[in-house]
Amino acid sequence: MKTTSKHVKYYNTVEEDLKFVAKSLLRLKILNELYEKPCDMKELTLRTNLNYSSVSTILHSLELKNMVYRKSKKFYLVNAIKLQMKNIIELAIVINLLEEIFNIIQGHVVNKLPHESVIELYLLEQAKLIESQECDADKIYEIIKHTLNEANSARCILPIYYDEVNDELNNLEKEKKFVEIKVSNSISSVYKQNSKVKYLSTFSSKNNFLLIITNELMILGFFKNNQIFDKNRILISKSRNSLKWANNLFRYFKKIHK
Repeated sequence: MKTTSKHVKYYNTVEEDLKFVAKSLLRLKILNELYEKPCDMKELTLRTNLNYSSVSTILHSLELKNMVYRKSKKFYLVNAIKLQMKNIIELAIVINLLEEIFNIIQGHVVNKLPHESVIELYLLEQAKLIESQECDADKIYEIIKHTLNEANSARCILPIYYDEVNDELNNLEKEKKFVEIKVSNSISSVYKQNSKVKYLSTFSSKNNFLLIITNELMILGFFKNNQIFDKNRILISKSRNSLKWANNLFRYFKKIHK
């Protein structure tokens, strides 16, 4: 998988000790507390809800890596780590996210995401991967239909056409709820024939991604490398940060495909 993401570049070039930190939530917990202020052992156990033995072990490992130092019974971050804390935390979130959503990244066309959105991937921390099986092959479309049925507004990037999804968008338009969709040129004729959405525009690139944003949640889907849309996997989230990411993505996409 090729990407020009700041975080991926950073992950590939960052020193091994920073990778060592980012891969452990417990180490991050300790470092984050020390980033806020120097603490002694008792304070750290209280603030992190970790037992004394765990805190002691983690601090020892961080001392060996020259990331923290002890002075008058308190532990301090070394300046180099303090300067990198924001990047370390964002990197850890992206690493954990990529592990969580591996099945929708591996073997899929993900390089159509705008560079700015890749950089902001950490905002999808609470996104969940939903997968369907042979016994419930229409599960993903049913989720999309239900989402639109419950929505008060919708903004969509649509590289595929599905009658029942189009019907839900038309119902929203009929109810005078805000709807804006961008559809692939390759299927624009069918949308123009069947869609009643006022704010409909097209984009020219192929094998993009599916994005649906409502007032309550976001849905993201990708094409497989064989150029077939993966109707068995989507990312979904109701978190404020995920909605922020999705709305930013829609804005970046519109700017690219005016």
